[in-house]
Amino acid sequence: MVQDYREYLEKVLVSEEQIQQRVKELGAQISRDYAGQELLIVCILRGGVMFTTDLIRQIDLPLAIEFMAVSSYGTGARQSQGEVRIKLDLDTSVTGKHILIVEDIIDSGHTLSSVIEILQTRNPKSIYICTLLDKYERREVDVPIRYCGFQIKNEFVFGYGLDMDEYYRNLPFIGTVDLEKYEPPRG
Repeated sequence: MVQDYREYLEKVLVSEEQIQQRVKELGAQISRDYAGQELLIVCILRGGVMFTTDLIRQIDLPLAIEFMAVSSYGTGARQSQGEVRIKLDLDTSVTGKHILIVEDIIDSGHTLSSVIEILQTRNPKSIYICTLLDKYERREVDVPIRYCGFQIKNEFVFGYGLDMDEYYRNLPFIGTVDLEKYEPPRG
């Protein structure tokens, strides 16, 4: 049985209204910055899906979208272990294209640093990052964040694409977890 998130929700960190307002602002900024250029959005699965779909509807220019699935967390892990595995790679050539990687959260930076290294070998015109959340206190590797929704402290968060043991990605807000009250799903 999966525990109801309300039992361990410590607080709503970013409300649905705050997220949607910031997504509109980011979409407008990206539209201005990439005007007249070919843009390829690379959504990092699974956490980046909600943010990406809301964001691309706010970008007023032609764009293509691709997906990558990468993993640096083991099951039940609460922070990145630094070992990155590509689980799903791009189907499209990125040669000569402007790539905007869309991610749900960046903490240590190891995962995205590895993704960027891989993509740079494919000769894109540029690679930048748009992240919903920047957990800057945990940064160990510098990554080129061009667009950031919100900077947050080192708290465990879930909702709006971010999971709690693969659940609750569908929540419209971002909340923090009281780990003392959280019980991992059984089964």
